[in-house]
Amino acid sequence: MNKKTAALTTAQYEEIISTMKKGFTGCRPNERIATALVLEGNLGLRISDILKLRPSDIVNDGGRYRLDLIEQKTGKRRTFTVPLVIQQYIENFCLRRGIKANELIFPITERAVQKQLALVCDYLGYEGISTHSFRKWYATEIYKSNGYDIALVQRLLQHSSAAVTQRYIGIEPRRIEEAIEGHANLI
Repeated sequence: MNKKTAALTTAQYEEIISTMKKGFTGCRPNERIATALVLEGNLGLRISDILKLRPSDIVNDGGRYRLDLIEQKTGKRRTFTVPLVIQQYIENFCLRRGIKANELIFPITERAVQKQLALVCDYLGYEGISTHSFRKWYATEIYKSNGYDIALVQRLLQHSSAAVTQRYIGIEPRRIEEAIEGHANLI
């Protein structure tokens, strides 16, 4: 884990994806890479695992959609529900692009994604953002929207300890800052 990699704010996430989809002077729109990053930010997978996905990996399992994979980095099996809205997003992307069930959704390299993201972030003036920032954003959003349950996020990311997850999403520095800010008691 690169500690210098920042977690995105929701505003940054939206601006990066929007800019990547529209393009800008000197940079063509890139829906494929934008979609890969959207999936990373909404499934919490590493970009290496996103780039290995095939439409057939998402299985209809009794009224819900499930993704079952072996994480490339850890070798751990991970099975989880894919929200219907995400499944439909992937399905629509694949239909528009003529991607068949057993083809890679993103036949691109991690390096290509990183390069495109760097171009967009340079254009927007963002520093410290990498593909991993999207996974961190996912973790932070899940943490905040589920009653600050660090154990839940730890399980979702398959971290070895809650301490790893806390460092990962930067909870300790944020809590320290909030404690300092909230303590001012001037007379």
